[in-house]
Amino acid sequence: MAERNIGITLLGFGVVGGGVARLLTEQRELLAQRTGIRFDLRHVVVRSTQAASAKAEDAWAQRLPFTTDANAAIDDPAVGVVIELIGGTSTSAALIERALKAGKPVVTANKSLLAEKGPELFALARKHDTCIAFEASCGGGIPIIQALLRDLAGNRIDALLGIVNGTCNFILTKMTQNGWSYDQSLAEAQRLGFAEANPAMDVSGRDAAQKLSILASLAFGVRLTEKDIHIEGIDRLDAADIKFASELGYVIKLLAIAERGAGDRITLRVHPTLVHKTDVLADVSGSFNAISVYGHALGHALWYGRGAGRMPTASAVIADLVGIGLGSTQAVFKQIRILPDQTSPASVLPFAELESRYYLRVMAKDEPGVMAAIATTLGKHRVSISAILQHESEHSKLVPIVISTHLAKEGAVAKAITEIDALAVTQGPAMCLRMIEQPEEFGEAK
Repeated sequence: MAERNIGITLLGFGVVGGGVARLLTEQRELLAQRTGIRFDLRHVVVRSTQAASAKAEDAWAQRLPFTTDANAAIDDPAVGVVIELIGGTSTSAALIERALKAGKPVVTANKSLLAEKGPELFALARKHDTCIAFEASCGGGIPIIQALLRDLAGNRIDALLGIVNGTCNFILTKMTQNGWSYDQSLAEAQRLGFAEANPAMDVSGRDAAQKLSILASLAFGVRLTEKDIHIEGIDRLDAADIKFASELGYVIKLLAIAERGAGDRITLRVHPTLVHKTDVLADVSGSFNAISVYGHALGHALWYGRGAGRMPTASAVIADLVGIGLGSTQAVFKQIRILPDQTSPASVLPFAELESRYYLRVMAKDEPGVMAAIATTLGKHRVSISAILQHESEHSKLVPIVISTHLAKEGAVAKAITEIDALAVTQGPAMCLRMIEQPEEFGEAK
């Protein structure tokens, strides 16, 4: 069978864009051998051709067709697919819209844009009989989007949860394994390139929330936005909480959690979470990601791999490109009915109604009656204590009292904490973290 040629316009030559250009150049023959398609990189759109050429140290990169004219590169009749890797939500949206209106498929890793304007862009692609592929937008090189779009179609998904931000996982790993402070761990993440100079998007939890909005919308077949998600970051964590969690048998991870509840109402949250040491998620370290999915037929499955980085993310982009070249991506996009331009808004459970177990750390005076006052306040709001951990005071008159609870409602716990912080014998604010139990599949056989 004769080979086909597909012209490619690549928008962006940053970390991931450079990786994609490298794969398309170095693996050109392998891709042709495996697919019968020659992917022809015709344009690499950059802000400055001079700067891009100076950055292109390798011989293959110096021969790349750099240009600053994005519109002409998209409009080129020989271009069949546009890859958007410039990020942001304004320029990228305009360029993607231009490609879609020309009937050209788009591959993107832009989670922020999809979280904000996904329904409109998907609808535009459908109107012009083309498609958007976005595997690289969530989980780096982990093929979770494909799984949710097609492989799990026979399942009612009841929960999706996991570690979807490599920067935060790296920081928490250093705090856990090295006993470092948050600031020390962040500085190391920045030194090694795992964290940006301004890490707010990652450490605030927003990056994870945007990914969760995309993943959960596919898992539950509903329309979601970032505003539907309760978000807490890791920037308030203290090394003491890492230590106390360990003494209780847990590690702390930033989890993105979506669960189906009664009446098909969905809980959506991103926050630091105590994960039992026997849970498989507890062993996910460094910049790795892991995403658990619970289907009624499949049971529990875990997708694990590098959640960021040049080559893992570029690998996902190439997978989308191959899917478009083979026509499978267009077929799925045309037929599947779980993309957010074709679904209804989710019924989201108010966060105050969430039921969870909790970890509380209260700084209290080292005097008689303190524990009774705290326990009375919790009991008043129907929050039942599961375990208590208290260390003796060495230099301070305040001692940490660490409490784990049985299942309780978020709203009740919040009210109890407000009253505990107001006690004369405590110094607020108390630290409150949520706990999850290990999946049954990873418990001991019964």
